Formats: sequence, structure tokens, C-alpha cells
Amino acid sequence: MAEVLVFHHGHGLTHGVREFAEQLRRAGHTVHVPDLFEGQVFDSLEEGIGYAESTGFRTIIERGTAAAEGLPAELVYLGFSLGVLPAQKLAQTCPGAKGALLLEACVPVSEFGGVWPRDVPVQVHGMDADPFFAGEGDVDAARALVETAADAELFLYPGDRHLFTDSSLPSHDEHAATQATHRVLEFLDRIK
Repeated sequence: MAEVLVFHHGHGLTHGVREFAEQLRRAGHTVHVPDLFEGQVFDSLEEGIGYAESTGFRTIIERGTAAAEGLPAELVYLGFSLGVLPAQKLAQTCPGAKGALLLEACVPVSEFGGVWPRDVPVQVHGMDADPFFAGEGDVDAARALVETAADAELFLYPGDRHLFTDSSLPSHDEHAATQATHRVLEFLDRIK
């Protein structure tokens, strides 16, 4: 079973993120879910991103890095949207990383050093018409990652919803979220 460090999205540590983590636990995985927003949960994504901007994206990434301290090196890093920043940074830069699951976001590999580690498998999930994922270049970064990484998959789901995986938000898409969760669990099951 895998040990997973899960980073929430721009709304904060919502019930939906906690429920996703619980699904991974029920499948037998050890899951850590730090709160990068220090207890704040926002009703709108705009408010949450505003908080992240005022706090500083670098600070959010540093909080994610601090959350990994004291945990085993052999982690799978999972991020939802904004949480992809610390997840991707840690997966790319921490020796011993076992994998990365990037949900609804992906940044260019050059952001954290330029090369994806050969021994770190990665999955990227997003909707094909999501204005953030598809409209702001994340899907292009994901395609580039898949082309260059040794073990990488990109899963595109039909639709235009951002944060479709969070069951506590109006943007939730049950069918796509179920598919994504199934693929995430399959990915975790092959981590040794």
C-alpha cells in the first residue's frame, strides 16, 4: 500500500477533499491531508485564490514542503488544482518520491527544475473544456510532461467544470469523479 500526501485546492480543505482522502484510506493507503490555508475554507474559488495570492504562492508551496517534513521519503504526492503546486514540486525534487497525482492542474516541468524524475510515475486528470485546466495552459503542460516522462498518463474527461472531483462543490461531476478516483486507486495499487 502507498503512503500519500494530499494537498487541497483553492477553496481550502473542504469536506470533499477529506472524503476523497477517506476513499484512499478505505482502500488501505496511508493518507496525510495538511491544511495549507490554516483552517480557512472559502465559499468561492475567487476568494480562496485571493487568499493564496495575498499569502503568496511561494508561501503555500513552502507550507506544503513543511507538511512533508518528518514523513517517509517514499510518498506519492497528490494535489487538487492549487495543491498541484506543492505536489508537483515535491514529486520532482524529493529523492525517494514514489509518484505524483495531479488533479485539475499541471505546471511546466521547468517550474521546478526542468526534468521529470525518471523513476517517478505521474498521472494528470482534468476536463477537456475546463477554463482553468484547458484554458490557461495546464493541459499543454500535461501533454509535454506525458511526452517526456518515462511513466506518465493524461486523462481528459468531457466537460467544462473545474474541481469536478470535489463532492462538496457544485462543480462536482459524479461520473468523471468516479472514473478519476478509480484510476487514482489503480495507480496507487501499483506503487511498491
